[in-house]
Amino acid sequence: MSRLAAVVGWGKSGQGAAGALLARDWKVRAFDARGGQPSFFDDVRAVAVHVEEDPAALASAIVAAGPDLVVVSPGVPAHHPVFSACEQADIDLWGEVELAWRLQEEGPHAGRPWLTVTGTNGKTTTVGMLGQILRCAGANVEEVGNIGTPITRAIDSEAEVFAVELSSFQLHTAHTVSPLASICLNVDADHLDWHGSVEAYVADKARVYENTIKACIYPASDRRVEAMVENAEVVEGARAIGLTLGAPSVSQFGIVEGLLVDRAFVKDRARQAAALAHVSDLSGAYGPHPSAAILCDALAAAALARAYGVEPEAVEEGLRSFRPAGHRRAIIAEAADLTWVDDSKATNAHAARASLAGLPPRSAIWIVGGDAKGQNFTELIKQVEPILRGVVVIGEDRSALVSALSDGAPQVPFVEVDGHEDWMFSVVNEAVALSMPGDTVVLAPACASWDQFDNYGQRGDAFADAVSRLAAQWGSAGGDE
Repeated sequence: MSRLAAVVGWGKSGQGAAGALLARDWKVRAFDARGGQPSFFDDVRAVAVHVEEDPAALASAIVAAGPDLVVVSPGVPAHHPVFSACEQADIDLWGEVELAWRLQEEGPHAGRPWLTVTGTNGKTTTVGMLGQILRCAGANVEEVGNIGTPITRAIDSEAEVFAVELSSFQLHTAHTVSPLASICLNVDADHLDWHGSVEAYVADKARVYENTIKACIYPASDRRVEAMVENAEVVEGARAIGLTLGAPSVSQFGIVEGLLVDRAFVKDRARQAAALAHVSDLSGAYGPHPSAAILCDALAAAALARAYGVEPEAVEEGLRSFRPAGHRRAIIAEAADLTWVDDSKATNAHAARASLAGLPPRSAIWIVGGDAKGQNFTELIKQVEPILRGVVVIGEDRSALVSALSDGAPQVPFVEVDGHEDWMFSVVNEAVALSMPGDTVVLAPACASWDQFDNYGQRGDAFADAVSRLAAQWGSAGGDE
């Protein structure tokens, strides 16, 4: 008799989970709060979808179906009634990541190592760097999870190692995942509507370290993340590996005279370190002055790869050849005697601060604004003020940012650009007017894009198009990197 699974949330993650279960002779019923969801995968088109907008009614319908297992998608918030309903009915409830791990460990790929990455910001960049390093080492690697490919669609692949991006949503429902090495890059208040509190958000991020086999990697200057490592239940023998932007101590990765170095996975770490790559290896993607955040991401990727057993040469080759995904701290042009950076993905204050960090004093023209999501920008402005030469404020409601700039950076000139026709071209021209030759123009909005765009990608594309037109006017070619 085949078992019945209820999949809650019929987006890409839910459909990925359903396909993996169907391939293993489970019966699947889907539940969703919205009708008309598209089919992302052909193998789930025949699954019946029960639509119910009311959360309590949806939870009741799920339990009434009598499933052996409930699989929730990451978009289902932690306070949804389905969690308590399943607990009361004694029904197992897993997330898609937990399902993927269990199905892998039951099948022919049991033991395939996972290298897991979470954090408020930098996850996608780190996983991308890690994937490139592993490929340069000759590994058959797949980048999965929150990065775009549902992990349940990859468990039957022949990949020998997974580079896994994990959101706090996914970690909330992960119970038995046992990564080879893991990292939380940083943690800042985010998604509080989903988690309910900062403490709950931090607790879910900390789950990335649970059951780690070999290396719990963490930023050595971040006491909150270090505490996550200290409190994690890990496999005996797992080590804590710190990351620092200075010279590393024993069991750390760091930077010495422009070199990324490993003092953790070397034979005599008390007296020796292995040179892995030059900071300048990142210049192809990030220019001559990669930010502190990028350097941290590179160290994290290097440490995860070294935990897997990669040689230093592959780390260097991987970082040198890596190119970021679209709209993530990507240099899109050298035009009008300026470097232009698209970080439209920086949709909160923490990400914007990271995007600007490391630039020389008074060298940045910052394009900021959008849907502020109720954020207070006072602290952000105070922290980035020394870096700024000028600011271009965008978005339908610019008042919060204008107020914060007037109070916290009164000496920094700023201009506002409203949503008139072809306004993004005005933005880039205003940026030129505020600049000096050699400056860097950074689109790091610190806000969501929904007030003027469908998503951050569309916003970044509009920016790149405007910069390309500006470059043509100045008679110089805009680059792709």
